Formats: sequence, structure tokens, C-alpha cells
Amino acid sequence: MFDTLIVQPIFNLLVLIYALIPGHNFGLAIIIFTIVVRLSLWPLVKKQLHQTKLMRKIQPELRRIAKETKGNKQQQALMQMELYKEKGISPFRSIGIMLLQLPILIGLYIGLQRVIKDPHEIVDFAYPALQQLPWLQTLASDINRFDMSLFGLVDLHRAAIGAQGLYIPALIIVVASVVIQYFQARQLMPTDKESRGLKAILKEAGEGKQADQQEVSAAIGRVTIFFLPAMIFVFTVGLASALSLYWFVGGLVAFIQQSIVLREDTEEMEELSGTSKKDVDAIPEAEIVASGPTKPNKKKPSKSKSKKRRRK
Repeated sequence: MFDTLIVQPIFNLLVLIYALIPGHNFGLAIIIFTIVVRLSLWPLVKKQLHQTKLMRKIQPELRRIAKETKGNKQQQALMQMELYKEKGISPFRSIGIMLLQLPILIGLYIGLQRVIKDPHEIVDFAYPALQQLPWLQTLASDINRFDMSLFGLVDLHRAAIGAQGLYIPALIIVVASVVIQYFQARQLMPTDKESRGLKAILKEAGEGKQADQQEVSAAIGRVTIFFLPAMIFVFTVGLASALSLYWFVGGLVAFIQQSIVLREDTEEMEELSGTSKKDVDAIPEAEIVASGPTKPNKKKPSKSKSKKRRRK
């Protein structure tokens, strides 16, 4: 069922792109496939990033709530939930896009593994309609014409570190995917000038002071921006570089998408938080129209006073 519902549709989308693009380069097909997947997830990505931007914006308010509650965790949680509700924030909404990307990654991995083990799978695992495409019919008659490389420069079969030893081109892609993942995660981190490091928080906790859970979570989040790229390196360094290429291109597109949303779309952000910039700007104007133009009643200084001031 997983193959039928997840793996085969994802694999066939890749095969369709590969069969239609000029030159039939498999690496280019993976790049285009990754961009198509990321763009199809754009509406969900946009909502997730709006939530992230709102979370970054309310960090001072969360810190104020922590100070006001003075260690009362129940009251702090209630006030935080009220704040989330007021600003239109759903803390669990960002999980949805992660759950969607995981089956795509697994499906692509399984599909690529089939091709690596047997190149004929590029034709055999394709839908019957795709098998009628001219290039797939050419591969069916001569599978040796299938070139699983990135513009002839990187063999996408091979891993960065595998049975054949160290493969530098694949290692470059792995390192690039790790670097872009770091900047992607760093871009989403809440920016708070008054935030402290995990070491300082733990030091105070060791001295008997109660640590604020919100501050601890934020500090742990800042540490994970190094942990996640390290895990990606460990996970992809032994896999076929085709998967690392997908990860790198996906991370690069995600970084560009995040840059666009986090810099722009301020009006949509204000609508999500329950306010509109246009409405807010219109309020004082409406009050001025309703009250009518008023002239300030300023008393002119008398001539005698003005003369005295001049003498002084």
C-alpha cells in the first residue's frame, strides 16, 4: 500500500520530468522535481512561516508573562495560550508540513534505491502511460543509455563515503546540504537580544534559582540549529548522492521561500494577528473627521510682556 500510494506516484513524477526534459539528465530531473515539490507545498510553507514570524514577534511578551507569573507554571501556560489565541498562533501548525515532507523523502529514497539496484526499474516501475513515452521506450530497448549523473560531473549512484572509498563530488553536495540546512534553521530562530545561553541558565539552576521553561526551550532551540545539520551529515554521507542533491536543492528553495515570507507579506501577517495596518491607520483620521477641524487656542503674548522679554 505504501508503494502504491506514496512511492510509485513520487517516483513517476520524477520519471515524467526525466523523460520530458531535453537531454534527459537525471540530476537535472531531481533538481526540477525538488523545486516542483517545494512550490506545491508553498501555501502550507507560507502559513508555517507566518506562524514563525509571529512567534518571533511575541518573544518579549512571552518573557513578560514569565516574569509576571513568577514560577506559576499553570498560570503561565494559560496566559501563553491566551496570547497565542489573540495573535492567531497555532503552535502545532508547523508540524503539518514536516509530516508531509517525510513521506516524500522516504518515497524518493525507496524509488532511487530501486533504480540503483536495477536500472531497468526506471521503466518497469513507471506507470504504463509513461512507458509509452519515446525516451522510456528507448531505455526499454537499451538500458545502457540511462545515465544517472548530474551533467556528467557527479555519479548520483555513489555515496560520499562508501564501499568505493571517498567520493569528493558527492561529499561537496553533502556539505552544501548541511550548510544550507544550518542557515535555514538559523533564519527561523526567534531573535531576542535579552536571551541567554543554555550554559548560563543551567549555572543559575545549579545555584538554586528556578529556570524559566520558555527561556530553556529557546536556548535548546538555539543549540539544535547545530545538531540537525550534523544529523543530516551523518544520515546522508553514506547514501547515494542523488538523495543529498534532493536535500540540498530542497533546503536552498526553502531558504529562498523563508527569505521572501519573513521580509515581506506584512499585511497578511497583521490579518493573522487580528489587526490590519490600514484599519489602524484609518482610526485617527476617522476621529478627526468626526470631531471636525479644531484650531488650538493659543494666547498671543501681550506687547508689554514681549517688550520685557526683549529687554531681558
